[in-house]
Amino acid sequence: MLRRLVVLLSLFALAAPAGANTSRIKDLVDVEGIRENQLIGYGLVVGLNGTGDTLNNSPFTRQSIQSMMERLGVNTRGMNLRTANVAAVMVTANLPPFSTQGTRIDIKVSAMGDARSLQGGELLVTPLIGADGEVYAVGQGAVAIAGFQAQGAAASITRGVPTVGRVSNGGIVEREVNFAINRLASVKLALRNPDLTTARRIAAAINDFIGAPTAEPTDPATVHLKVPQRFEGNIVALLTEIEQLRVQPDQVAKVVIDEASGIIVMGKDVRVSTVAVAQGNLTVTISERPQVSQPNPLSQGQTVVTPRTQIQATEEGKRLALVREGVSLQELVDGLNALGIGPRDMISILQAIKAAGALQAEIEVL
Repeated sequence: MLRRLVVLLSLFALAAPAGANTSRIKDLVDVEGIRENQLIGYGLVVGLNGTGDTLNNSPFTRQSIQSMMERLGVNTRGMNLRTANVAAVMVTANLPPFSTQGTRIDIKVSAMGDARSLQGGELLVTPLIGADGEVYAVGQGAVAIAGFQAQGAAASITRGVPTVGRVSNGGIVEREVNFAINRLASVKLALRNPDLTTARRIAAAINDFIGAPTAEPTDPATVHLKVPQRFEGNIVALLTEIEQLRVQPDQVAKVVIDEASGIIVMGKDVRVSTVAVAQGNLTVTISERPQVSQPNPLSQGQTVVTPRTQIQATEEGKRLALVREGVSLQELVDGLNALGIGPRDMISILQAIKAAGALQAEIEVL
């Protein structure tokens, strides 16, 4: 299945027309200042059907309940709380750029203690703070979970993660992040995949559109853009125009390997020098056939078990396959598939070819 996927991706890359390789600048860069901000908070989820935290094992939940009740005028200090319908949770959210007061955002709720499920719970008012310690939003609402848990006296079943949920539109923005983008005299475009050639092509496309040298690549990850005079005070219009320009991104020849799942992804620019590859598997089979010896009746003998072990070693070797110099990705995949090997062995072969200096690409192991 994996080999078929790699071959299909390779055929698609080879068959695609040249114009299909271009991408919008909008899809290649991030604009300075237009970014999300991460928020975090600590709160309580109530209304659980006996699936909340065990207060004896979660002292932070007990303290939070006592503090909340005191703020509401109820004194619970020194009392033996035994409720199992409350869970302490961490609340996280992303504050979108240029969010105004009153804007609603989604929030994520994750249990901290030993709660078994957040199903049917209600998140109480929770302040969400940013990296500077200021409160930027407040969250509250019914928690929706994707998983579930059911159990009986002798069996239980769990699907998904019932201790993590979301509150859709449960956060209300209380503080805005001030950023006057229209007052900037220049702006930086940050490449999502840093590359010198791509940065130069983006700058060239912008300069051709503006008709003046306003964009300059300062490093592989940044293109510095000076605001032309006719766009002063209106950077939004400038960015709207240039983000639709199309350029052809370049990339480093790379082979990405995920050894945990056996996934291999190779870029279209991967090349190899002439190399011969062989692959063999050593299989060792051990079988146990113990023999039992029974004594004759009334002989007062003992039953004896005699071990019998058979060991067989078989080495399956594949013939040498020649991969010629400068082959394309399709030819490289065909050559490796000709050996009839699996993805795990293919990973080892690619690493061995790289160690031999014959693979003209970078190998990244996840």
